[in-house]
Amino acid sequence: MNIAAPLHTTDALLLDTLNHYLSVVDRNAVVTLGERLIAAAGGLDALPDYKLMVAYGGGKDSSYTVSLIRAVQLHLNVLHSRTFRLRIANMRHAGVPDAVMANIDRVYRALRLYDDARVEMLVVDHQQIRPYERHLPFPQAVRDINRFDVLMNGHRTAGDGRPTFCNSCNLAVADFYGRAAWWQGGVNAVVTGDSRKEQKHYFTWIMRLAQRVGLDVDTCRREGFRGLLQALDGVAQHYFDELFGEGFDQQRAERRVASGSASADPAFISIYDLVSYRVDDHWDLITEFLDFRFEELAFSFTESDCANPMLMAHFRGLKVQYVQGRSYHQGIDEYLELAQALMRKKEMPERLIELALAPYSTLTGKDERRALANRFASEAFDLSESQLVCMQFAPFVGRGRELSRFVTLCHPQRLGDLQQLHELLAGAIEHPALSVWLTQISGLPLTALRSLYGHDLVDFNSDNSLIARVRAGDPHKGRITHLDPVSGVQVIELVSGR
Repeated sequence: MNIAAPLHTTDALLLDTLNHYLSVVDRNAVVTLGERLIAAAGGLDALPDYKLMVAYGGGKDSSYTVSLIRAVQLHLNVLHSRTFRLRIANMRHAGVPDAVMANIDRVYRALRLYDDARVEMLVVDHQQIRPYERHLPFPQAVRDINRFDVLMNGHRTAGDGRPTFCNSCNLAVADFYGRAAWWQGGVNAVVTGDSRKEQKHYFTWIMRLAQRVGLDVDTCRREGFRGLLQALDGVAQHYFDELFGEGFDQQRAERRVASGSASADPAFISIYDLVSYRVDDHWDLITEFLDFRFEELAFSFTESDCANPMLMAHFRGLKVQYVQGRSYHQGIDEYLELAQALMRKKEMPERLIELALAPYSTLTGKDERRALANRFASEAFDLSESQLVCMQFAPFVGRGRELSRFVTLCHPQRLGDLQQLHELLAGAIEHPALSVWLTQISGLPLTALRSLYGHDLVDFNSDNSLIARVRAGDPHKGRITHLDPVSGVQVIELVSGR
């Protein structure tokens, strides 16, 4: 297949502009990766039929990756008059704000991806796959799934940040790969920024989880990428069985992890050894050429493609204020310590750390951020602050162990209904008016509340819970120390976040 001369010229001009922003390391990576792709495709003549996929979250790091792969695509066409096809797949969930979609659009425009027949840009909204559009509506059905998972994870863990927002989302990411990599004939390879060591570590961890829940991991290992996804599907089914309990077969079925088919067997191509993911090393590329903007909802602590970390900070403030009887601002300050440690661990530049912390630098700023978090929770998950507060108490689990305290502190007008509330949650009586009230203050239907009532709060010190084992393997957590305002005793809490 020969590429028309005008396209060759256009590619050369764009590549020249890109090279101005790429470092020497990046430009060498473009050449080396180009050679690797020619070999992987089976030679130059096979290159035009070779399809490469990049998973694009819309954050700063994945924007850099998309730029680099686009440079390789241009480089090969300029040098050899032929190049590979590129699939860029963007997974959305309710925590992705519109500002992220705006960043993606600016990146696509800068890289001239629109109207390039060699490139397909996809938006994956759970089971729905569509061409990218700047203002593509987010499906209400997916929002409902995300909302239910946040509430159920949050109530089982008393609003612990990572389980509440990330566990179900991480399983959804696996499903995204299974759908995007096999869509319409599939791709030959998937680009990853993980090192082989990181890939092996992740694979081993997943297989250990799968083995613990009784899966045939030997078969999964033989299947490669598909086997990994099959293992994750098994883990997901056990996870949601533990989370939801009985009577939620449809919800579990909606959360199956797609594992592709025998029609394709994508390889993984790592660029870890070729590039630097330190954002300072390609700051001008990101901020000038791509016009990537670290805007209010498009940048929260360690994330530039998700606003949920802002809600994690908000959760800490609410827990400290309502559950622990201290101040919202103290809770925010404690979360900021954790967030700083996580940002430094990820080697984020000081300018981004300062940018992330700046909105919280004054009491007024903290209050404004609280209002922003509440607006986002309402728009993204249809949750009010009172429903978020309810989650921090986890008043329904353990047969309503904290229900009396929650009602006393937050809804004292209902103290006279406490016995009936217990009976209603236990399924001993039906009470339409109280059922409506419980749904209003929790955000969950009575069936889910009754399931919570029959389950205990997750014990993160126990190895018996899959939810606990997932957090045990998660490095995004730290210890927070504070004084109990009643006893004066020093308390140490292990808090997870992002």
